[in-house]
Amino acid sequence: MYAYLKGRLAYKAPTHVVMDVGGVGYHVHISLHTYSQIKDTEQCKLYISFQVREDAHTLFGFADEGERSLFEHLISVSGIGPNTGRMILSSITPEEIQSAIIQGNVPLIQRIKGIGPKTAQRLVLELQDKLKKQGPDALIAVHTPQSVPEEALSALVMLGFARAQAEKVLAGIIQTAPGLSVEALIKSALKKL
Repeated sequence: MYAYLKGRLAYKAPTHVVMDVGGVGYHVHISLHTYSQIKDTEQCKLYISFQVREDAHTLFGFADEGERSLFEHLISVSGIGPNTGRMILSSITPEEIQSAIIQGNVPLIQRIKGIGPKTAQRLVLELQDKLKKQGPDALIAVHTPQSVPEEALSALVMLGFARAQAEKVLAGIIQTAPGLSVEALIKSALKKL
């Protein structure tokens, strides 16, 4: 729902900030890692993860997209809620967490407050392959513009089409009519899928 908030920091604490965005104050929970990156700034942009529970709607903010992506991976694991995810990101750097999960370093993960042996093993088991596929630069990578075929492919996958089938159809269209816009490519593909 929210991609990011950009505005003036009306209040800063190691656990949360209040961002004034167009006259509206947003209470945003942050990790210590994010706090260390924004503590000397007046204006900033935080990438947001919006978490909805039965009793609360909560905003979690991150200084960069890589940290937000890692946070969302962490909370996808059973037994890791948003507050535990923030605790993990506050305990050690996102790079250290990612490498610990990829290398299966359970003892390092267990040292984080609130993470027991079973949860640490579950983190490694569920996230190791996902984080390996992303590659080591996933935390540093800023959203780079996609090529027209890549953008069309992601749109078709989000619409529910199988990736392999969508790739095949798009390749055929591009071969017969190169230079189509994303919209034209998607429309042509929808007719053939």
